[in-house]
Amino acid sequence: MTIDFSGAQPPRRDRIRGRWVDLEPLDPTVHADSLFAAVSAPEGIEERFRYLPQTPQTDREDFDAWIAEAAVSSDPLFFAVVDRATGRAEGRQALMRIDAHNGVIEIGHILWGPALSRTRAATEALFLCADLVFSGGFRRFEWKCDDDNGPSKRAAERFGFTCEGVFRQHLVVKGRNRDTAWFSIIDTEWPALRAAHLEWLDEANFDSAGRQRRSLRDIVAEHRG
Repeated sequence: MTIDFSGAQPPRRDRIRGRWVDLEPLDPTVHADSLFAAVSAPEGIEERFRYLPQTPQTDREDFDAWIAEAAVSSDPLFFAVVDRATGRAEGRQALMRIDAHNGVIEIGHILWGPALSRTRAATEALFLCADLVFSGGFRRFEWKCDDDNGPSKRAAERFGFTCEGVFRQHLVVKGRNRDTAWFSIIDTEWPALRAAHLEWLDEANFDSAGRQRRSLRDIVAEHRG
């Protein structure tokens, strides 16, 4: 099938503003202290790092070496997830495998600390990346994870990604075989998914205690028809 596509605009190292969080290009001079506190918090640390290439980042010297390298990388392009209320970096994520020629990009290196994980701010952090990708003309937004990583697969499906299958014996990570589950959103799907995310993120969808009235999964299903 012939298409009219001349490439996408590569993501720039710019701040992306949200309602609850901003995505800020990773900067050791700004984010190191609060991000280290978030990623090294004892609560759930083994689970946070289980499927990441790094071991738990509990040594400040090792963390400083990692963030110095990550901050200058263009692919992966790392962002700190910054709580707008406190100004603290509570997690990080990256856009990676950036193929502007074909309009394909992946989100990865996701690590959300205890204050961010399973919150609407975390959902907004994902939404902001997806919206940046598709507004830049990309055709395909990918999510990949270890096939053993049930929480990550459930999160991808909740966000509206479609599972495309499993690449067997795809990688060796920390001495373990990794079968990789592949998910994607494509550009024709994003308008409906974008509307679903905005509806879920709206203040009207949360009660006075911050509990959701309707789930994102249900709203996504409704918008998909």
